[in-house]
Amino acid sequence: MTGSPNTLSETEAAVRDAIEARRSLLLADLRAAVETPTGPGSGDGIERQRAFFADRLADLGATHERVAGEPRPSWMDQPETPPDASLFHPQQGHGPRVLIAGHLDTVHHVDSGFDRLHLRDDGTATGPGCVDMKGGLVIALHAIETLHELALPVNWSFFLNTDEETGTYHSDAALRRVSEAHDLGIALEPALAGGELAIERVGSGQFMVEVFGRSAHVGRAFQDGVSAVSELARIVAELAAVPEPARGKILNVGPLQGGAATNAVPDYAAAWGNVRFPNAVVERELAETLESYATAQDAMPRVAIHRSFNRPAKPLIPATESLALQARRVAEALGQQLPFAKTGGVCDGNIMQDAGLPTIDTLGVRGGGLHTPDEWIELESLVERCQLLAVLLARLSQQ
Repeated sequence: MTGSPNTLSETEAAVRDAIEARRSLLLADLRAAVETPTGPGSGDGIERQRAFFADRLADLGATHERVAGEPRPSWMDQPETPPDASLFHPQQGHGPRVLIAGHLDTVHHVDSGFDRLHLRDDGTATGPGCVDMKGGLVIALHAIETLHELALPVNWSFFLNTDEETGTYHSDAALRRVSEAHDLGIALEPALAGGELAIERVGSGQFMVEVFGRSAHVGRAFQDGVSAVSELARIVAELAAVPEPARGKILNVGPLQGGAATNAVPDYAAAWGNVRFPNAVVERELAETLESYATAQDAMPRVAIHRSFNRPAKPLIPATESLALQARRVAEALGQQLPFAKTGGVCDGNIMQDAGLPTIDTLGVRGGGLHTPDEWIELESLVERCQLLAVLLARLSQQ
């Protein structure tokens, strides 16, 4: 089926043309997805969006498995019921087992007023989640439908979670289990700012510093108190000296909590923060630094450290580079460009590759303004990236 690496075979050209014919359908499905709220406060929006994809994939004969979510660490805020993830499997397929992964959730609150897809004269459109990542979900759906329509059986699975924007804590275990059962991974995060494919990512983690002191009346017994706020301030000041940006070692503190009244010595204070790291060595350094502040249970003041470095660094490995180069050859055969880049952002691709699955994770649409009320998508990328994904899947099925 596949011709030379930088040309399309007759079958691949048919895939390209079939997706071109879906141009208006791609836009209609993007509008439907964007205008179904799936951010904070969206109520049943997530379930309506899940049902939209489940119904379309069921028409292809795919099975739908709901995977129960697990609780986040107790020191993090968490909803009462961990949300489920969804896993879809086709009835048959050829070639390596490819896991396509995406997330249904967005960061945009349902009451933000940013709730519609607005087309602009410059070939772009704005809307909540249009690029991160409802555009990616739509192109994956149409790529799969096109391959089915042309009787090209690809060995794919489609994993959709609902908590990526809050750290993938509920679905981390499920994503790892699914990743271990596949050979190659494709995550649908949007392309980087210049349309690049991210081939290397840093890791990320969350932490909390809790300080327990002793309360006392400021006027009558100040000397009997032990200020949790003062101890936390000391720790935060020291942590400010930890980052080494040139090494990719990042530690940021905020927000802070402490004290209830100015005339009482505060007996509790807390700080939350985020770390970024390029490799396991720096990750270990950050972990050891944070844990060095923990004290014994009977200390006064007492310090407790909580951390979760759940998105390990995603270095460039040979298998991922090979997959990225295959994607680039497909792009070139389609007359597209696919440059490579590193990024300081994290996504589910970090988890997938850490679970042993070589993964490229910015094969979604092009755009920008992620997580802002100016989020926008380059509409032409709906067709181009859908063609790229579909032809790549078709080529992989021949291996």
